[in-house]
Amino acid sequence: MEIIGYIASILIGISIGLIGAGGSILAVPILVYLFRVEPTHATSYSLFIVGVTALFGCYRQYRMGYLRFRSAVFFAMPSVSSILFVRKLVLPQIPNHIAYIAGFDLTKDILLMLVFAILMLGASRSMIRKSKPAAEHQKPNFIRLTIIGLGVGTISGFLGSGGGFLIIPALIFFARLPMKQAVGTSLLIIFLNSFIGFSGDIINGVQLDFQLLFSVTIIAIIGMLLGVWLSKKVSGEQLKPAFGWFILIMGVFIIIQELFLK
Repeated sequence: MEIIGYIASILIGISIGLIGAGGSILAVPILVYLFRVEPTHATSYSLFIVGVTALFGCYRQYRMGYLRFRSAVFFAMPSVSSILFVRKLVLPQIPNHIAYIAGFDLTKDILLMLVFAILMLGASRSMIRKSKPAAEHQKPNFIRLTIIGLGVGTISGFLGSGGGFLIIPALIFFARLPMKQAVGTSLLIIFLNSFIGFSGDIINGVQLDFQLLFSVTIIAIIGMLLGVWLSKKVSGEQLKPAFGWFILIMGVFIIIQELFLK
C-alpha cells in the first residue's frame, strides 16, 4: 500500500500546481488509508506537505506577478490566529471517544475523517460548477475578507487543511482579484496557515515519522512542478470539473468507509 501511497502523493502537488488548491483534500486520505497514519497525526503531516509545496508554487507565482500581498495579509492574520487557537486549545480537548450511538462508537479519528469528507463534498461542488467571473471596478471588502479568514483558519486548524478551496473564492468575491491572482495569493496564505499550524504541532510535542514526511513532500513538489507544466498545456478551468468529480467520489468513499466498513 505504501508504494501506491507514494505514487498517489504526486497528485497532491499536481493539484496545487494546476489549480492552486486541493493538496490537503488528497493528502489526508492518502496518509490515512495508504500509509496507515492516524487521522489526528495525518493533519500534522498534511500541514507540512501542503505548506512546503505551496511555498514552491508561491515563489513561481511571485515571479509571474500574481501575488497580492495586501489581500494576503488581511486574510492570513486572522486565519493564522484561529489556527493556533484551534490546534493549541480546542483539538487537544476533544476526547478520543466522543459518543456511543446505537452500537456505533464515534471516536475522535472517525469524527475528523467524517468532517473532512463533508469538506471534500463541498469542495467538489465548487469545482464541478462553473466559476463566475469576478466583478470588475469594485473595491476590495477587507472587513469581510478578514472574517472569512477567521473561518478558514478554524477549518484549517481542525482538519490540517490549507483551505485553498475556501481561500480562492473569498479572494475572488471579497478581494476582487482575478482568478490567476487569487490562485497566486492563495498559495501564500496556504503556506502561512500550514507553516504556523505545523509549528504549533511541533511545539506541542507531536511525534512524526520524518522520513515519511520528507519523502511524501519531495514527491508532492515534483507533482507541483508537473502540475505547473500541465497548466501551460491545459487550462486549470478545464480540469477542475474532472478533479471535482474525483474529490466527490473520494468523499463518498470516506463516509462509507468510516460509517459502514469499520
